[in-house]
Parts: sequence; structure tokens; C-alpha cells
Amino acid sequence: MSDTRDPASVVRRLLVAKALRGFADGFVSLLLPVYLLQLGFSSLQVGLVATGTLLGSGVLTLVVGLQSWRFHLRTWLLASAALMAATGIGFTVVTQFWPLLLIAVVGTLNPSAGDVSVFLPLEQALLSQVVENRRRTAQMARYSLVGTLSGAVGSLAAALPTLAASRAGISGTAALQGMFALYALLAVAAGAVYRGLPAAPVATASGPKGGLQTARKRVYLLAALFSLDAFGGGFVVQSLVALWLYQRFDLAVATAGAIFFWTGVLTAVSYLVAARIADRFGLLNTMVFTHLPSSVCLLLIPFMDTLGPVLVLLFIRSALSQMDVPTRSSYVMAIVPPAERAAAASVTSVPRSLAAAASPMLAGYLLGVSPFGWAFIAGGVAKIAYDLLLLGTFRKVRPPEEATARPPA
Repeated sequence: MSDTRDPASVVRRLLVAKALRGFADGFVSLLLPVYLLQLGFSSLQVGLVATGTLLGSGVLTLVVGLQSWRFHLRTWLLASAALMAATGIGFTVVTQFWPLLLIAVVGTLNPSAGDVSVFLPLEQALLSQVVENRRRTAQMARYSLVGTLSGAVGSLAAALPTLAASRAGISGTAALQGMFALYALLAVAAGAVYRGLPAAPVATASGPKGGLQTARKRVYLLAALFSLDAFGGGFVVQSLVALWLYQRFDLAVATAGAIFFWTGVLTAVSYLVAARIADRFGLLNTMVFTHLPSSVCLLLIPFMDTLGPVLVLLFIRSALSQMDVPTRSSYVMAIVPPAERAAAASVTSVPRSLAAAASPMLAGYLLGVSPFGWAFIAGGVAKIAYDLLLLGTFRKVRPPEEATARPPA
């Protein structure tokens, strides 16, 4: 048996758990709107459920992040896995709108292609404690790579309910409910992986307890900027992009799954490229100058009349838009003291769900009144504004390893 206090063993366990959760998120993000529409819900109600998942995740992530110093990170991860299992069971057995909305708010469902759950800051904080600073960005890229590739495979699994309904003779609703039961089982498996983590971090951070202390102002400013990016991203979460494709081009679920599989592969490859670019040009420059062109792609998508150009733009965006994920995580971990990293990861991750909570509802409304794709326009504008503000505000704030490696830009 491997030594769970060995940093390499901790990293492996975090990657395995990330893969299990990514696979689950991959098929749930595509099947969630299909399931809700099958139950007779409107586009607006689908948007409300997506909003509920993001809102609840944001509040939970904030609370856990700020209180993470009170308990071992393993304890928080095990509790989160139990909540994930309960969420899957809830969506398996409940079919009424208001109870489902409540489960969405308090649970862990993820309507997005990225990880916007309570797990993220906990895993990032633990990962940053067990790897050396010079390898932090590469490990964050590897962490994101595993999650995105497993999410891409999960997108392909979204075709399973259709196959089950046609070959096993069960109803479409029952087949979809079976996938939410699978979601719960994957949560149990992730919990088993977390149990093998050390009770305390391998490298316990020294410093003041109680969350953010010295880095509070810097972290809050980053959180405000990330909230703008998250608000824009909420207009184009994967569930609602899939819904737009279903409505605009009458796309089959299996076809959508294949499309999002390849967008996931492109995103995964981009993480590795991002780590290399960041080594040469810096974390902040990589975050901004890869993100800007991807936002322009969002602005162009609604003006495409056929599926082909839309797919080209989606693929280009997928190859660029998430390069800021490992670099952003590494940047936040680099510019705050080790003792405050869990709280910083939480506070800067919360906007990805909390500030994005309103936009899926607005996007659902826009989809209900017009097939044009106004949600893409709104998302693109918000994200471009974020890029420019981030560059202008933090261009002089450099991680210690960058400041010593090259002169300021």
C-alpha cells in the first residue's frame, strides 16, 4: 500500500478523484436540460435550475473555504462527496420542479463544462501544499487536464440513455434517472479515494489561522474581477449551449455529446500549452492574451447561420478560453501566504458559481424569446471587459518566482 503522506500519493489521489467527478459532470451538464425538458419544464425553468446549482455552490464554497482551517481538508472533501451522492439520489427520485430546484441549490450538480464546485478550492489548496513552487503551474495544468479529459469522456456517456431506451425498452425518463444514480455512485467512489488522503496536509502551512489575513484586499479585488468573468461565463454554461444547439439546429443528444467531447479534448490540450506559455511570458499575460480572442469567438457565434461555422468557433474558443484556468489557480496560490491559500482559493472560486448564478436564468429567458443567441453576445462583452480590467489592475503584481526570473514588463 502506498504511503498516503507521500506528496506523490496525495497528488495521484486528487487526480483520480478529479477524474471521477469530471466524468460525472461531463454527462450531467448535457443531460440536465434534456431531463428537465422531458419532465415538462420550460427553458426558463431549466435556466432557473442551472442558476440554483451555481448559486448554491457559490454560497457553500465560500462558507467552506473561509472555515476550512477549522477541520482537516480530508474531512471537508469527504463531506462534499457525501453531499454529491445525496444530490444524485435526489435527482433520481424527485420529479417536481420546486423540490428539484431546492436540491439543485443545496447540492453539487454542475451545469458548466468547468469545475465550479465546493471540491475545487479544497483540492487546489491541498495540491499547492504538497508540490514545490516551481512545479505548481505544471501540476495545476495537469489537474485541470485530468478533469477536462474525463469531462470530455463523460460528454460521450450522455448518449447512454438513448441507447438504453432503444435497446433495453425502458422509458427515456427512467434511462435519464439512471444516469443521476450513476452520478451518486461516482460520488461514493470519489469519497473512497479521499479516505486515503492523510488526515492533515503533508506540509502544514504555518501562519495565522482564521482565513484571510494579510492578503485580504488583494484577494477580494481578484474575486470582484473573477465575478465579472463568471457572470459572462454563466450565459454560456455547457447545459445552455447544448440547449441552444438543440433548438437552433435540432441537434441530437448523441451528436451534442460528440461535439462537447472534442471541445473538451481541445481544452485539455490547452492546459499543457498554457503551462509552457506561462513559463515564458508570465501567468497574468497568459491569462489575458489567450482569453481575449476566445471571447471574440463568443460574439461571432450568433451570426453564423449554419452549424459548421458555429462548431469552428466553438472549437477555437475551447482551445483558448480555458488556458487561464491553471494559470489563474497558480497565480492566486503564488501571491498569497501559504496559510491563507484555502481561503483565497475559495473566495476567488466562489464568483465562478455565485456571480454566475443570475446569468443562466437570463440566458434561459433569452433562449425562450429568441433563437438568435443573445446570450453569446452578453457573455462575450462581459468577458472582454474582465480581461482588460484584470490586465490594467494586476499588471505589476507578479509571483515571487517570476519577479526573480525576469524584469517586470
